[in-house]
Amino acid sequence: MKHHIAELPPDPARDQRLGVYRDLLLKWNASINLVAGKTAAEVDRRHIADSLQLTPLMPIHGAIADLGSGGGLPGIVLAAAFPEREIHLVESDRRKAAFLIEVAGTLKLSRVKIHPERIEQARLPPIAVVTARALAPLDALLRFASKLLAPGGVAVLPKGRSVEQELTSATRHWHFLTERFASRTDPEATILRLSEIRLVRDV
Repeated sequence: MKHHIAELPPDPARDQRLGVYRDLLLKWNASINLVAGKTAAEVDRRHIADSLQLTPLMPIHGAIADLGSGGGLPGIVLAAAFPEREIHLVESDRRKAAFLIEVAGTLKLSRVKIHPERIEQARLPPIAVVTARALAPLDALLRFASKLLAPGGVAVLPKGRSVEQELTSATRHWHFLTERFASRTDPEATILRLSEIRLVRDV
């Protein structure tokens, strides 16, 4: 059964930060191909709104890690919504990492930390919630998450049409509790919130 995600309350400061981020994304996208979508409306709908809907699913406290952050989706969007939270963006592509540094500086997101390295090499503090968007199959994401999450931590992961197949594959190696949420922006997408993640059978 899929749960519904709560509607977000109005937040003019958040929306102003997201508008600046969108404009920077479009500006840089012309040269380093950060996202699909060439107009403000496309970026708002396909990327920013899609990432923003994750915010009600985040634990209230603790550090957030966005793995393979790319153009900052969902990490920068979460930081715009939670400027007081410690958020780690891991992105091995140096050009994309440079973009993330530019955005964090422009938006004065002082608690955002950019890690321009591979996920396996990143040295992060204990993380309350791991997220990633269009990065890897669930099995691989759980391997990353299990090494980064603090006790009681969760993974919040948007998934597309392959979600059932990925869940079936992941349960061969992993134990986890699953909550499913219907995406507000894509009728074919599901957002997973996974807890109590632990390896039960190594690959």
